[in-house]
Amino acid sequence: MKKMLSTGLILAFCMVKGQDRMTPELLWKLGRVSGETISADGKSVLFGVTRYNMNENKGERDLYSVSVNGGSVKQLTNAAGGESIVYTDAKNGQLFYLYKGQIWKMNADGTSKQQITNHEGGLNNVRFSPDGKHILFSAEVQVLKILGKDRYPELSKSEAFVFDDLSYRHWDTWEDGKFQHIFYAGFNDGKIGLPKDIMKDEPYDCPQMPFGGSEDALWSPDGKFIVYVAKKKLGKEYAKSTNTDIYFYDLISERTTNLTEGIGGYDTNPSFNKDGSRMAWLSMNEDGYESDKNDILVYDFKTLKTHNLTREWDGTVASWQWSNDGSKIYFLAAVKGTEQLFEISGISDLNKYNIKNLKQLTKGVFDINSIVGQSGNNLIVSRTDMNHAAELYRVDLRSGTLSQLTFTNKDIYDSISLSKVEERHIKTTDNKDMLAWVIYPPDFDPSKKYPTLLYCQGGPQSALTQFYSFRWNFQLMAANGYIIIAPNRRGMPGHGIEWNEAISGDWGGQPIRDYLSAIDDIIKEPYVDKNRLGAVGASYGGYSVYMLAGVHENRFKTFIAHDGLFDLRSWYGTTEELWFANKDIGGPYWGPNPPDSYKHSSPIEHADKWNTPIMIVQGGTDYRVPVEQGLEAFQLAQLKGIKSRLLYLPNENHWVVGAQNAIVWQREFFKWLTETLH
Repeated sequence: MKKMLSTGLILAFCMVKGQDRMTPELLWKLGRVSGETISADGKSVLFGVTRYNMNENKGERDLYSVSVNGGSVKQLTNAAGGESIVYTDAKNGQLFYLYKGQIWKMNADGTSKQQITNHEGGLNNVRFSPDGKHILFSAEVQVLKILGKDRYPELSKSEAFVFDDLSYRHWDTWEDGKFQHIFYAGFNDGKIGLPKDIMKDEPYDCPQMPFGGSEDALWSPDGKFIVYVAKKKLGKEYAKSTNTDIYFYDLISERTTNLTEGIGGYDTNPSFNKDGSRMAWLSMNEDGYESDKNDILVYDFKTLKTHNLTREWDGTVASWQWSNDGSKIYFLAAVKGTEQLFEISGISDLNKYNIKNLKQLTKGVFDINSIVGQSGNNLIVSRTDMNHAAELYRVDLRSGTLSQLTFTNKDIYDSISLSKVEERHIKTTDNKDMLAWVIYPPDFDPSKKYPTLLYCQGGPQSALTQFYSFRWNFQLMAANGYIIIAPNRRGMPGHGIEWNEAISGDWGGQPIRDYLSAIDDIIKEPYVDKNRLGAVGASYGGYSVYMLAGVHENRFKTFIAHDGLFDLRSWYGTTEELWFANKDIGGPYWGPNPPDSYKHSSPIEHADKWNTPIMIVQGGTDYRVPVEQGLEAFQLAQLKGIKSRLLYLPNENHWVVGAQNAIVWQREFFKWLTETLH
């Protein structure tokens, strides 16, 4: 990275009080910590750490344990590949884990490892029944004949696909007629009985593809039912709908019941309380609105009634978990540019529940981004901020105090200078108060002038909080000598439902003006060099960069857009999740009265005003924002004689997953900024 910087910046780096700064290579040396569960005796936290080998271009995940009271960390596994816990045996403390598609077991201290299954095809998303005598798992099943070689077996070398309906591809994969199904089978001393497909012949997925996992299917506490999440729609209906439902499969009668029939949007993350008398889940109301308010619903099996615990709360839930005794619910949600832990109490009698029983437990400039589990009066969580990747913490549920348990990356962070992160409040063009995060270079000197980047968040309705990205990493940007301003523009959760919903149908309107308000506000500071301003972003952020390129009125000197939407008409004709386009753009571009969005919110309509250097990044297997969007934008810039660069990643989807590709991405990112802002 330093080889790409100007001589002046290199000298400045060498004077940083004997410390170094974050680089792409150092960023990818960080261990990526993720919680697994609490041990059966409640005394230990089990977690995984993924580390990447850049030469081999892949990651390896090992399992570790640490006391809930803190102390030394013990490594449990070190085999090549990745392991994940599937079951903790309360009787003898043994840990069952999945490795290379098979179930293994070991003692709580990592000794006596033993492979106990050899299931053909491997196992995924394994869940043990409450008595440990059965398992459920997912596997891919051929249901439809779409491939030429499946339709015509004698043509085994055919590479043809045949479609009669939409939903022919999703995220980064073409539909091939195979679907993920849930199976269950007896389990006795490592021997798996004859598996039964509870979704036999159904052309639907569980877990939900491509991001669903073991949270999409679980056992009831009495072991008599399997509960699973599925969107039982096909073709155009699948492409236009977000309506997942929660199904109960009765192992005795083999009948399936839809518990959430009539609820229009996403129903996800079901979980039972300890005695099985209640089940709660996350629910959205509106079909086709993927960013609708996410509420916690509880179904009481005694009264046969469903209660919405967060209906009157002006926020949206990210994730949740029952307390160990079932008397409370803990959840995470964005609030004022951070993600915090909340508690719902007073639910012993759901008919008397009051929204006043919902309270925020933690506060601070950080994100609580996952709940691992509860141990006594403590909750184990994962925490990040813009200077630190995820580590595990213990939260005292009485005081909200956090205590750090893991220090996986302490040596690296101790060796580099960190950035100052400040909250800034900005008046928008419609006189609203908008929060923004400002990230300063290490050893920031207010007497100097710095190039400044406007960061445009994707989503478009995803929270801009104290997250730590391994691609859009603010610490890394600041370490390269840039000030970053990251506004919580219209459309982001954490500032009330009205603010969150304001972006739908107005992509190119007030949210873009919010971005301009942010950059116009920060350039008032004497340390911001208003002659060296850039705007960067991906997805809706990439779209925002394309829009700004046509309306910025020469504010910016450079742009970087990754997987952005350039032409909304061609995007509507090629994207796969049409519910998203129908809700946010307003529907198709044809007909007597097409939505105004195609005119006022499509960057291509402002192409004549493009005059600023731009780097365009595009993934080749991105079917959410297909490759034509990036190619059209690059071709425009080239034909207009604008300095431009295309970074094409043929095997990457909407993200950059490959380790070496990510390093190329980051090197080209800063190389471009050096060329255009220095």
